[in-house]
Amino acid sequence: MNAPDRTLTVALLAVPDAAASTLLSLYDVFSSVGRDWEVLIEGRPPRPRMRPIIVAESSGRLSVANGIYLDAECGFDQCTRPDIVCVPDLLISPATFARGQHPAAIQWLTACHASGSLITSACSGALLLAEAGLLDGQEATIHWAYGDTMRLHFPEVRLRANQTLVSSGIGQRVVTAGGGASWQDLALFLIAREAGLDQAMHIAKLYLFEWHDRGQTPYAALVRSARSEDGLVSEAQSWLANNFDRPHPVSSVIARSGLPERTFKRRFVQAAGMSAMEYVHTLRLEAAKQRLETSQEIVESIAESVGYEDASFFRRLFRRKVGMTPAEYRRRFSGLRSAVTDSSHSGS
Repeated sequence: MNAPDRTLTVALLAVPDAAASTLLSLYDVFSSVGRDWEVLIEGRPPRPRMRPIIVAESSGRLSVANGIYLDAECGFDQCTRPDIVCVPDLLISPATFARGQHPAAIQWLTACHASGSLITSACSGALLLAEAGLLDGQEATIHWAYGDTMRLHFPEVRLRANQTLVSSGIGQRVVTAGGGASWQDLALFLIAREAGLDQAMHIAKLYLFEWHDRGQTPYAALVRSARSEDGLVSEAQSWLANNFDRPHPVSSVIARSGLPERTFKRRFVQAAGMSAMEYVHTLRLEAAKQRLETSQEIVESIAESVGYEDASFFRRLFRRKVGMTPAEYRRRFSGLRSAVTDSSHSGS
């Protein structure tokens, strides 16, 4: 699918709640393809391979998320068949998402896809692709915090929330990227696919990009803060949050509820979307992740402190739920915390 003899047009969608950071970062990266490596490393004239443009409902200045102003180079009616369309993440609350906020953008996305454009999204931008019907019956990913929102509003989407990058549709012409820095994976993937693998490797080296091959699970919070609307279950969740490290917490919370065991368990699953025991596991694992990030305790000690007598079981469960072993998690995430802590102490 590479097009070595022409410059590809990459349309970056700007809507009022678009994140300027992702949009402008993609702009810079795509502008670098065929230019920076050639000039900085090989000492030869640049040969740009991609031309990013900011596209909005109409050309001119517009305000996006956080009150940042951008200049859209053209309106939807002036950009009818770009080679690639990128939808950046949207700074919206998962709980307040509603259809119908960007009708012109939805119509434009649908038209671009029909004309043959490669349609892509980063993070929560996948919600617009879903609203445009481009993900109906297709696999897709999204930032892990928006997984429930996607499932609620677009149940026809086959969500693969753990994956960093998913290609789907006829000709694999719809590409969704997960959360946060996975826009980098999206950029590298598109550069490799459309401009060549060597170009993608050049960009990865120049920008120090890493491929998030472990998916989103290691970064995801296993427990959401929202409580159930069922008062009894909400009270049970609160009690478990403070007592998950006790022996047999589920039996205790059932006894506190005054309900028959079978009734309580059925009601908990209906309200919380998981069993009470699974909820306890998520609480325990989140606590374990925090201790792995902040201490040098041995794994056996951490397992016991969060409620597991069997450290082997804890290791297996941690790997299955988090996507890496406790030791791997500590190596990946404790370093950042230590670096920030050491830096703040040295500056005081």
